[in-house]
Amino acid sequence: MATPMEEDRLEAAAAAPADVAGGSAEDGEKPDAPPMESDSDSSDSDDEGDAGDELRIQALERALLEQPLNYESHVQLIQCLRKSGNIEKLRAAREEMNKYFPLTPKMWQDWAKDEISLSSGRGSFDDIEKLYERGVQEYLNIKLWRDYLDYVEEHDQSVSQCSQSGLSKMRDLYERAITAGGLHVTEGSKLWEAYREYEMAILTINDGNDEEKAKQVQRVRALFHRQLSVPLADIESTLAVYKSWEAEEGNTRDPDSQVDDVPPNVLSAYKKASEMYNARKQYEDELSVAAESEANKLQVFLKYIKFEESFGDPARVQVLYERAVSELPVSSDLWMGYTSYLDRTLKVPAILKSVYHRATRNCTWVSDLWVHYLLSLERIRASEDELRHVFELAIQCSFPSMNEYLNIYLTRVDSLRRRMPTGLDFELIRQTFVDAAEFLSPQLGIEELLLLHAYWAKLECNIGKDIAAARGVWENALKKSGSVLEVWQHYISMEIEMGHTHEARSLYKRCYSKKFAGSGSEAVCHAWIRFEREHGTLDDYDLAIKKVTPRLKELIMFKAQQEAKSDPSSAPKETSYANDSSQKRKPSKMTSKVQPPAKKRKDNPPKKTVSSDDHRSKEQSTDSHLQEGGEVIKGNAEVPVEMKVEGDSKGGNTSSNQPKPYFYSDKCTAYMSNIDLKATELHIRGFFSDIGGVVDIRLLRDRSTKKSRGLAYVDFSDKDHLEAAIRKNKQKLLSKKVSVAPSDPSKSKKNREAGTSSKDKLPSGGDHGEKAPVDGTSEKEMPKGETKITGKNTLFAPRALVKPLGWNKKDEKPDVAAEELKSNDEFRNLLLKK
Repeated sequence: MATPMEEDRLEAAAAAPADVAGGSAEDGEKPDAPPMESDSDSSDSDDEGDAGDELRIQALERALLEQPLNYESHVQLIQCLRKSGNIEKLRAAREEMNKYFPLTPKMWQDWAKDEISLSSGRGSFDDIEKLYERGVQEYLNIKLWRDYLDYVEEHDQSVSQCSQSGLSKMRDLYERAITAGGLHVTEGSKLWEAYREYEMAILTINDGNDEEKAKQVQRVRALFHRQLSVPLADIESTLAVYKSWEAEEGNTRDPDSQVDDVPPNVLSAYKKASEMYNARKQYEDELSVAAESEANKLQVFLKYIKFEESFGDPARVQVLYERAVSELPVSSDLWMGYTSYLDRTLKVPAILKSVYHRATRNCTWVSDLWVHYLLSLERIRASEDELRHVFELAIQCSFPSMNEYLNIYLTRVDSLRRRMPTGLDFELIRQTFVDAAEFLSPQLGIEELLLLHAYWAKLECNIGKDIAAARGVWENALKKSGSVLEVWQHYISMEIEMGHTHEARSLYKRCYSKKFAGSGSEAVCHAWIRFEREHGTLDDYDLAIKKVTPRLKELIMFKAQQEAKSDPSSAPKETSYANDSSQKRKPSKMTSKVQPPAKKRKDNPPKKTVSSDDHRSKEQSTDSHLQEGGEVIKGNAEVPVEMKVEGDSKGGNTSSNQPKPYFYSDKCTAYMSNIDLKATELHIRGFFSDIGGVVDIRLLRDRSTKKSRGLAYVDFSDKDHLEAAIRKNKQKLLSKKVSVAPSDPSKSKKNREAGTSSKDKLPSGGDHGEKAPVDGTSEKEMPKGETKITGKNTLFAPRALVKPLGWNKKDEKPDVAAEELKSNDEFRNLLLKK
C-alpha cells in the first residue's frame, strides 16, 4: 500500500509524461506499446522535476535561515518536502515550524497520517500518540479528535484486547474528548456517537455474568441521558435512537411514542436542551452564512459569546471561545476576551497556562496578552523560572511601539517587587532596570523615561536602601537629558521627600542658569525661591534672590528681543525714533537760539556778491534738504540765494489763506556718513537694493569742486524699510564702512559729536557749518552801523571749543580750506586794529 507521500509522488510522475508528450493518438487509438523515446523523455522529465523541487527546497531553507518567522515559507517548505518524500527533512521542518507557530488541524492530520504510513512497532505508536496529543492541544477540532480516538482504539493492543487498563484508558480519552468538544452545538454529537458505539461494542462482546452486562447497559443508557441534556443540532434524532435502543433492550412498550417510558428527569432535560438549542440556532445559522467573511464571522462570534456569558455557564462559554479561536486564530480581540474571561471565572492553573500559551503563540505582537500572561502566572503562584522564561520570550517579540516594551519591563519589575518578601534578591530588580534603560533609552520619549527612572530611583531608596544608587539613577538621566526640566524636578522632589534640603539646594544651584524649553527657565527660578521660603534660612533665601533676580531679568530681556524680532511693531516706544516727537523737525515758527538757521526759510535778502565763506555756508546748508515748490533741493544743485519764510519782511506774517511752507519730517530718512568719495547715487541705491524701498537719495557735494563730501540722506517709503536700512550700519560700501543712522534734525552736528554744550555756547552754524546770526538775531534785525560778518565767527570763542578749519587731525596736513582760513585771519586782524 502506497503512503500519501508516495501517492503524491506517483501522481506527479504520471502527470509529467502528459505534459511532455506532443499529443494523443489520432481517433482515440492507443499504441500497443509506448515508444522507447517516450520512456526516455518521461525519465528526463522526472529528473528535471526532481531537480527543480530540490532547488526550490534549498531556496526555502535559505530564506528561513534569514527569516525564521516567515509563516508562508514554512508552509511551502513542508509541502515541497512532503511531495519529495524526504521524511527526515519533513519531520525536522514540521518541528521547526511548530517551534514558532501553532500548526493547523489539517497539518496535524497530515503529519499523523505520514507517520502512521511509516510506523512499525510499539515505539512508533507512542510517537504518533504524542503527535495527536500535541495536535488536540493546539485547537479544538472534532475531526482531529475522531482521528485520535480511532487510532488509539485500533492500534493500542490493550484497548483492542479490552483489558481493564485498555478500557480505562479509552474511556478516559473519550471523556476528555467530550469535555473538549461535547458541547459543540453542530459537531459535538459526533463525539457522543463515537463514545456510545464504543460502549455498545463492549456490550456485544461481553460474555461475562449478568451483573457485568447490566453495568455495561447502564453505561450506554447514561451516555444517552447525558447527550439528551445537551443542546445539540440533532437532539431529536438522538431521542429516536435512544428509544429504539431501549426497545431492543425490552424496556419500552411503544417505540413510536415520543415520551412514553422516558424517565421524567431525562424528558425534562431533553425539553430544556431543545429550548436552548432553538435559542442558539439563529447564531449558528449566522455563522454558516458568514463563513466566507472573517470580519462578519468575528462579529457573530462576539455576539454569540456575549449571549452565552449571560447564562453563566463557563463550560459552554469556553467551548464557544475554542470554536472561535480555531476558526479565527489571529484575532487578538478573541484571545484577549478569552483569557480575561478565564481570569475572572475559571481560574484553573492548567487551563490558564494552556490558553495563554496558545494566545501568545498566535498573536505574538500583542503586548497586552504578554502582560496578562505574566500577571496570570503570578496569580496562580508560578515559579520564578517560569515567570522569567515567559518574560524573556515577550521581550524578544516585535511590538508596534517602544511603550509596549516598557509596559512589559514594568510588569516584570512589579512582579519582582511584590515577591521580594519570598526571598528574591533585589539585584534582580536592579538588573531589570539596567536592561530596560539600555534597551529603551535611545527610542523612548521623555515622559516614559521619567516614569522608568523615577520608579527605579524610588525602589533603590525604599527597598534597596541605597541612596547613592538612587542618585546615580538621576545623574545618568541628567547626562542624557540634562536640558529637560522635568528630570531636574523629579530629582529635586526625591531629595525633598527624603528631607535632604542641602542636596536639593545644590541641585537648584546647578540648574537655575540652564536654558529649558518654553517657560521652564523662569519656572525653575521661581521654584527655587519657593523652596527657600519653605525650607531655607533667611541667608539661603537672600542668596536665592541674589542668584535668581539677574537671571530673570536676562530672561525677560531675551523674551522681549524675541518678540521684537517676530513682531517689529511690538518694540518698546523708547527705542523707536520715528515716534519720538522730540526728534521730528519743527515748523519754521521755531524761535530757539540753537535752531539751525538753515532749517528755516529766509526772507529775500538783497542780492550781493558772495564771498568764499558765504559759498561754503550756503553749500553746507544743503544738509537741511529743504523742498521748494514741490521739488527737492539736491546736494549737487545750486542753492538759491533767495529763500522765503512764513513771515514777509515787508508785509509781516502771511495770512491764514496762504499755504505754509513744507519741511521734511525725516520720519523715513536715513543719514549716511563716512561714504567713499568715489561713491555715487547709483552706488548708494545698489547698497540698499537688498532691502528696497528707496524713494530718493541726496548726496551732499562740495559747492566749488562738485565732489562728494561723504554724506548723504536717503528717503525710504516706510518705517519698515528704514529699520532694515539702519541694520546695515557699519557695512562696507566700496572700500569703506559706512555709518547709517536715522536722520535727527533736532540735533546739530556738534551735539551729536560732543553730546554737551557750554553755558556760553556760540551760535550754531547748522549741522554742517551754515551761517548763523550773532546773538540770536536775524540779519534784517542788525543795526545799520554795525559791520556784517559772513562765515563762521570764532573771534571770541574759547580756543578749546574751536577746531582749526585748516587742520586735518587724521593726517595732520592742511586741507582744502587752508586758503580760506588765511583770508579770515587777515580780516580779524583788521578788526583788531580798528
